[in-house]
Amino acid sequence: MDELIKRAARDLAAAKNVAALTGAGISVESGIPPFRGKGGLWEKIDPMEYAHIDAFMRDPAKVWQVLIKEMKDIIDTARPNPAHTSLVRLEKMGKMGTIITQNVDGFHQMAGSTDVIEFHGNFAWQRCIDCDRRLETGKVDMSEIPPRCECGGIYRPECIFFGELIPPEHLARSQMVASQCDVLLVMGTSALVQPAAYIPVIAKEAGATVIEINPEPTPLTGSVSDYLIMGKAGEVADQIVAELERLL
Repeated sequence: MDELIKRAARDLAAAKNVAALTGAGISVESGIPPFRGKGGLWEKIDPMEYAHIDAFMRDPAKVWQVLIKEMKDIIDTARPNPAHTSLVRLEKMGKMGTIITQNVDGFHQMAGSTDVIEFHGNFAWQRCIDCDRRLETGKVDMSEIPPRCECGGIYRPECIFFGELIPPEHLARSQMVASQCDVLLVMGTSALVQPAAYIPVIAKEAGATVIEINPEPTPLTGSVSDYLIMGKAGEVADQIVAELERLL
């Protein structure tokens, strides 16, 4: 693995425009459970019953009680880990440009990254469905479920529910970022969920070096990614940036 760490550092040192695609795997190290896969949230609850926009509009109290309240409790106490802070270090070195994330925890911004495209929105902020007032999730008054805005409207997280579309401007900008970067870091994503899974393909076809950091191979491995560094995203990213700092 040491040679791959050094190879990644060399690729980053030579790069002028680095982007990243991140998934649930990087936030698992902060204690945020994934939605899919073994131990994921969808093993416990039916996403169509609790995570579809129709379910929320039909019975917001039920969705808040079972899904959103639990996510709020986790995000209130969890914090970014070295996977997030390593990308901030890359940005401060003038290497990291845009981060495209599938995560909804807001940890990239909390860690200090300044250019983040949130494919699926986030749970870090709530928005009133009547007046559009925004409030940080940690400041929501939970004495009433569902919590309500001063205007009387119900708060909902700024995430994308099932049944809602990814904002087209996010998709378009993500595709542009992928087509213009010369290195794409793919971190903690299974590369199974579209359209995010196609971002590395766009980067590869445009000539970028695609570096995959995951605990196990994915559909990208051996076909799209130039190489895979197997391990926890935080540990691997921290080692890569430390080696890059040494090189520079």
